This record gives sequence, C-alpha cells and structure tokens, in this order.
Amino acid sequence: MKVAVIGFGSVGKRHVHNLLSLSDAQIVIYTKQRIVSPSPDRIKIVRTFQECLRERPDACIIANVSSQHISAATKFARAGVDLFIEKPLSNSTKGTKELAMLVRRKKLITQMGCQFRFHKCIKEIKGLIASNKLGRIISARAECGSFLPDWHPYEDYTKSYAARDDLGGGVVLTNIHEIDYLYWFFGDAAETFSMTGRRSHLKMSADDLSVATIRFKNNVIAELHLDYFQKPDFRSCKVIGTKGMAYWDSDANTVMLYDNKKNKWVKVAGWPNYDRNFMFKEELIHFLDCVKKRKTTINPAETDGINTLKIGLAIMKSSKARKVIRP
Repeated sequence: MKVAVIGFGSVGKRHVHNLLSLSDAQIVIYTKQRIVSPSPDRIKIVRTFQECLRERPDACIIANVSSQHISAATKFARAGVDLFIEKPLSNSTKGTKELAMLVRRKKLITQMGCQFRFHKCIKEIKGLIASNKLGRIISARAECGSFLPDWHPYEDYTKSYAARDDLGGGVVLTNIHEIDYLYWFFGDAAETFSMTGRRSHLKMSADDLSVATIRFKNNVIAELHLDYFQKPDFRSCKVIGTKGMAYWDSDANTVMLYDNKKNKWVKVAGWPNYDRNFMFKEELIHFLDCVKKRKTTINPAETDGINTLKIGLAIMKSSKARKVIRP
C-alpha cells in the first residue's frame, strides 16, 4: 500500500511515525518545508499536489491547515483515493456536498481524524449508554480546557492555524473532539446556543472560549465548555440518565458509574498511565483495515464529518447572532 500525507506539521509527523511502526506502507509526503526524508527507503518527499497524485497513492491522510482540507481532499477523491481527513472537515460547508458526492460515486473509504472515538474511557461511556446502564439519557456535560501556547512550545502559537481565523482555527473547530463524541453518543443536533469569542489575554484572531448548549434530536441536552487558556489541561465528560451517571476526567482517566438504586459510585474502568498516542495508532489501524476490507469506517467524512462540522458552525453562528441556531 502507498499512503500520501498532505502536510507535515505536528499531526502529520505523528501519522507518519505511526504509519512507519504499524504498517509496511510506502509513504509520500507533500510539504513545502525543506526537509530530508526521515526514512529514505520508505518515504518520498514531494513539493506539489501534481507530483503527489502522480505517485498514485492508495490512500491519503489530509493533515494540512483546516481551511484547505476540502480542496485537498477533493483533488484526491477525484483520483479515486481513499481519505483520512484530520479534524475538522473544514471551517465552512463550502465544497462539502461535492466531496460527499465524489466519495459516494467512487465508493471511497473515508474517516475523520477524531481520535477520541478510540479513547478507552470515551468508548466505555458509549458502551454504558448503548447497554442502557444509565437508563434514558437526560443531559450531558463536556469540557476541554488547555493553554494554547503550551501545545507546541517550540512554535510561535500566534502563527499556528489553531490561533488564526483565516486558517480555520479557533477553539470550537480545533477542539471539535467533544462535539464529535457527543454526536457519536446522541446523534443529530436539533439546535444550539452559545457565547463564543476572544476573552483572554492571548494574541490571536480566532475565538479562545466557547460555552454552548446543544439540544439533540432525541432531546438530550448537552453543556459544552471549550477554552484555550486553562492551566493545567483538563477534559471531562459527564452523562446523566434516569438510572445513574457516568463520569470521566483526564486527571484520573477512569470511568465512574453512579448507581441510583445502590446510591454509590462504582469504578467501571481505568487507565491511569494512558499513552495518548494509543488513540492515534488505533484510528490508523482502523482506517487501514477498512481500506483493505472496503468497509465503512467508524467516522465517515461524508456523513459524520459534515454533521459535526455543521454543529460547530452553528455554535459559532449562534454567538454572533445571539439566538438559537439549527445546524
């Protein structure tokens, strides 16, 4: 198998490293950076899309800046190349219908790079919901807070795509993982309301805080908090049902279940020494397996990728319009 990687920033480097260790794939990297191949026997560096397409890859990992995801993915979709697209799908819905049409017409395998669907604790909560251990779900809360300058200390954060509105950054779309797993848990959203904007001392053009409410079509109400200025990093998820409550946070990295009948907490699962790269490896293993077997992935771009993008955009639009918005 030959895999193209578009973009060689931090996540592009991670995917290349994982491809080298998990597969025997030949890799073609398209980047404008002046780099030497880290593994000449397996990696070729090219400078243009045309060169990359001429290599006739079987699959492509789109890992450039968010605002360029759709244009890059469309080029490879036209060539019949299966697609792994880093989150978010884009920073607008422009071009998404054409991409979806190409994917369906050419019967391509696609997957969004939302690695938290492979996080052991998030998967555990998904299982508790599906098995009715929590009863009918009433509400949920999800939080992701971190300090943007600490993401890549070796870089100037003000120039990163995450901080720049023109490159598709901002806390809602860059940290779309929470929106993605809430959608995975509860399905389509019916309406959103939020306060989203630039609130901190950080020097950036994109939003650094979003506090939102999402009502899903099954009437589950979710509260969402995303920020770029919190120290230390912290993530959490709480799902409340008629039979009990599930809770996870990134500090303990355990899933706790509160049983309403027994009036006590029970530890369901825990991984205190969790390796963050595990999620990235698992998502690649899943994608490559689906490509080989020609089966639908856990997170297709033409459905889930578009739907979660619409939720994120509705959250941002709601804040600007100061009213409830339907995705």
